[in-house]
Amino acid sequence: MAFTDTEVTEAKDAIHAGAQPEDLFRLGLIYSTDLEDRGPDFVEAHKWFNLAAMMGSLPAKAYRDEIKFEMSDEDVTLAQRAARGWLAENRELLKPAKAAA
Repeated sequence: MAFTDTEVTEAKDAIHAGAQPEDLFRLGLIYSTDLEDRGPDFVEAHKWFNLAAMMGSLPAKAYRDEIKFEMSDEDVTLAQRAARGWLAENRELLKPAKAAA
């Protein structure tokens, strides 16, 4: 199944509204599968799976570990750096929402 740029935008908008592991995982799935018939982007997929795994998503951890076999060591390093960079710039999105009174 090919995903569209619109689906990527929707997933990123959901993350900017307050990142949840399932939203990060969805972006990992999108990039690991096919985006607008351009094929998978394992570096980007690994980044999103890594972030989702950091938030406790066990499926994301499993997918991240599996796609590493499709990647060079250099690509894994790039993905890890990208995840750290995203985290440094967007840490406030990962803060849990305050309970409604």
